[in-house]
Amino acid sequence: MLKNRSSQNMARKRSTEPYGGGERPESQEPSGSAGQGVPRHSVSPHQQGGGRGGRGWGAGNPELFQQRGRGRGHYQGRGGGAQARGGMAPQQTNVPVAEHQRRGPPRDMQPQQHYGGRGGSMAGGRGSGPSAVGSSRPPAPELHQATQAPPYAIQTSSSQAGPSQPQEMLSAQVAEQFQQLSVQGEASKSRAIELAVPPAPSSKSVRFPLRPGKGSFGVKCLVKANHFFAELPDKDLHQYDVSIVPEVTSRGVNRAVMEQLVTLYKESCLGGRLPAYDGRKSLYTAGPLPFTSREFQITLVDEDDGSGSTRRQRVFKVVIKFAARADLHHLGLFLAGKQADAPQEALQVLDIVLRELPTARQYAPVGRSFYSPHLGRRQTLGEGLESWRGFYQSIRPTQMGLSLNIDMSSTAFIEPLPVISFVAQLLNRDIQARPLSDADRVKIKKALRGVKVEVTHRGNMRRKYRISGLTSQATRELTFPVDERGTMKSVVQYFHETYGFTIQHSNLPCLQVGNQQRPNYLPMEVCKIVEGQRYSKRLNERQITALLKVTCQRPHDRERDIIQTVRHNNYQDDPYAREFGIKISDKLASVEARILPAPWLKYHDTGREKDCLPRVGQWNMMNKKMVNGGRVNSWMCINFARNVQENVARGFCHELAQMCHTSGMEFSLEPVLPPLSARPDHVERALKARYHDAMRILQPQRRELDLLIVILPDNNGSLYGDLKRICETDLGLVSQCCLTKHVFRMSTQYLANVALKINVKVGGRNTVLVDALSRRIPLVSDRPTIIFGADVTHPHPGEDSSPSIAAVVASQDWPEVTKYAGLVCAQAHRQELIQDLFKVWQDPQRGTVTGGMIKELLISFKRATGQKPQRIIFYRDGVSEGQFYQVLFHELDAIRKACASLEPEYQPPVTFVVVQKRHHTRLFASNHKDQHSVDRSGNILPGTVVDSKICHPTEFDFYLCSHAGIQGTSRPAHYHVLWDENKFSADGLQTLTNNLCYTYARCTRSVSIVPPAYYAHLAAFRARFYMEPETSDSGSLASGAAGRGGPQRGSRVSGGGAVRPLPALKDNVKKVMFYC
Repeated sequence: MLKNRSSQNMARKRSTEPYGGGERPESQEPSGSAGQGVPRHSVSPHQQGGGRGGRGWGAGNPELFQQRGRGRGHYQGRGGGAQARGGMAPQQTNVPVAEHQRRGPPRDMQPQQHYGGRGGSMAGGRGSGPSAVGSSRPPAPELHQATQAPPYAIQTSSSQAGPSQPQEMLSAQVAEQFQQLSVQGEASKSRAIELAVPPAPSSKSVRFPLRPGKGSFGVKCLVKANHFFAELPDKDLHQYDVSIVPEVTSRGVNRAVMEQLVTLYKESCLGGRLPAYDGRKSLYTAGPLPFTSREFQITLVDEDDGSGSTRRQRVFKVVIKFAARADLHHLGLFLAGKQADAPQEALQVLDIVLRELPTARQYAPVGRSFYSPHLGRRQTLGEGLESWRGFYQSIRPTQMGLSLNIDMSSTAFIEPLPVISFVAQLLNRDIQARPLSDADRVKIKKALRGVKVEVTHRGNMRRKYRISGLTSQATRELTFPVDERGTMKSVVQYFHETYGFTIQHSNLPCLQVGNQQRPNYLPMEVCKIVEGQRYSKRLNERQITALLKVTCQRPHDRERDIIQTVRHNNYQDDPYAREFGIKISDKLASVEARILPAPWLKYHDTGREKDCLPRVGQWNMMNKKMVNGGRVNSWMCINFARNVQENVARGFCHELAQMCHTSGMEFSLEPVLPPLSARPDHVERALKARYHDAMRILQPQRRELDLLIVILPDNNGSLYGDLKRICETDLGLVSQCCLTKHVFRMSTQYLANVALKINVKVGGRNTVLVDALSRRIPLVSDRPTIIFGADVTHPHPGEDSSPSIAAVVASQDWPEVTKYAGLVCAQAHRQELIQDLFKVWQDPQRGTVTGGMIKELLISFKRATGQKPQRIIFYRDGVSEGQFYQVLFHELDAIRKACASLEPEYQPPVTFVVVQKRHHTRLFASNHKDQHSVDRSGNILPGTVVDSKICHPTEFDFYLCSHAGIQGTSRPAHYHVLWDENKFSADGLQTLTNNLCYTYARCTRSVSIVPPAYYAHLAAFRARFYMEPETSDSGSLASGAAGRGGPQRGSRVSGGGAVRPLPALKDNVKKVMFYC
């Protein structure tokens, strides 16, 4: 190794290498306290609802809500369009169609950095704008005053609530945050709004709704869950603060210090106790230590690097000081339903105790998961990566008591290869064949930065180093001073003379190790990557596919592996579990479940089948016509695929038009202009020129271009995102993209699926619930009800400047509840609370003006239906348990203010439900061989709902598997009610949620999460295509055209802080559900 003593230091190049992969930008748990920034809508403030003083249902902007053109909805910029991994849907019956190659999957299908396997299917797609089903809805009178909501259920705190009245308590810190979010905290708000909005709930009295009894509707059955009963220990748990000096950031070093301390002093100073250590500042024991505070001196000796030299010794001062007793009594009360707040500290102690054994076995911990090359066969993922198997483990409070949730998982690790081999795999070529390009260097530097290597040119001496960069010069050009006089020697010469080692790859750069100021140089060929380093950056599409293949297990196989893992972990002989008195069952929990029936669906009366009862979560369009067919009088096609000839494109378009017509649309069979072939790198020029050619023909006839059909190459890079951005924010066009492979195959099933998407993009509606038309949906059909869906997607790890995207959708038809309008906005990086739900600003002409996403969607609903919503149901996606309080306080408060800004005392009752897919609960059939209890993939039947045993001890939550599996093990969605003024019964909310999953617009399958939440996710994903390309500080491009190899897009204003607004959507695009 050579030390560079010269002052030359390689300038760090800003990377122009786009991210590969198809990952959805949400791989880390978001921080609820991220920087605030200035969130923006995709429209300017003067376009938003509300007049002076923020009052009125249409004041100040009547033009925004006029029903024009195709009679569509009236709503602001919204996004969407992302579909399940793999681009266009495979040609199997009823699978939804995506528009381009691997654009990034929905939340529950997307692998991140570690994978618990792949669950069933979450079919892709989206709804449409308002238009009525025939004459199904009688005209409703104008409502002048909505029913006032019941007051908040504020209760006085007590030290011990009875089982019938548990309550949630907040910490002082969180309470302080919430007070800042309360109504009184916004000085800029008009006094009228402050008076109209009920006070925010007191932090000392907030509680989530109690379970309103268990559901009884549906066919009863038994399922198994990957939860294992854990007996509550009766030990006296003590917590001690640990301080280690000198302080180190590595948990591994901290653990090594504590392990040495326990080895030396367990029987003496520690009184025979075996403590559990969290690797940071806390130590836990089952009983008191013989002291309240004590100092220890611990010496760590570095591992033998084979050099024969004296090993480094480091001395640490360790102070252990009594902190508190962890009270398990309150945990027992909570599990028995006699206390509302879960004692998080006691649960944390038990989690730490059960983590000790896998950590001691040298498993690699990642969050709550543990990985090892010995827990299953390693699988190559390509480009120098491999997958390791592992398991997820978490202790959870449930109705059956404490439960240990165990699931299988896999993640990517860097292969322990010679660096030369790693680079060859990374570039996928012979690195001797030609010199490295700048792009190659950027890719290598990005992949290797931070990776630990060991040297191989010194026999048994295997010293380890961490890579900090690459040299700008090739190895053969590198020299360094060898003495005080500045005599220079080349790296090649030094290695030959000192080690007798001839450098073969002198054309490659050297690795820089150590700090940037005085870097040391190591030739690539003398370095090997150290085993056990997790790959935390984004995976590309091929790697994602390979990893999903590894993790995709049929239910029976997954259940077998989970049971084997529990037996292998051998909890009954775990010394730590024994020490703390924790006993774990080795049997899967057997849980009572019910199978909810599928709802009847309505199709057009002119079809041979006027209604349909789905079977096992799916149906098809044979003998059916769309319940509301859209109209496409003028359309054209642009072909960006070189291998698709004009006659092939013309034939495909004709077949697609014919399918749309057959399915019930009014669709002209001839385009305005013949198909145009264009180059992908001329996308903007081609789109604009052809659009203007078409408008020269249509404008004299006072007609608009209704649809653009686009043929894309199968691997289209950034083309798809650029095309959508230009069409939707510049030209004002809705478009349908089709991949080349489907153009050549032209299967009937594919064409039928594309027709479904086109119909809702141009104002049609594919199907509605029969119960909705006959007004038989409890707490929805009896009075005008609006259903919201909301989600926030965050940038990928490493993209430290790009914003998060929030999206909110809301139903625009009642009683059908099928079409959803959507809004999107960019907000501060990794901010989970949606900032633009309600906004107040000062306008020079109009004074105080109110707006925001909720207000816009409420006004839009009234314009579409003629009625004000008298009930609000809000499905919120993507919130972790630790953020329940923050999200509820902030977003419920915003809903209240938005309602009050429209009309004094307008406060419709709200039900707020969190939708979770990122959990590790899996449900298995009680008997895998019983064909009546499983679908074709071996998964539990769609409609399976669980609200007992493995659910929360007292609160209103349930697991619902609403979809049929395609491959792998289905993951049920978890619904947790955080607020319920509508007083839903368990059956009422479970049935509504399940039935809504059959109304998804883009496919003839029930989907795995409730459609409004799904639509919000798609809307947020589409909005990333609208961001402007920008490089970030980390030397790589910021987030945007995520996962398709195209230029990445950011929206951060230089200088930090503010978030650049998204470009405005064209008015005619806003009115249609363009994102399907």
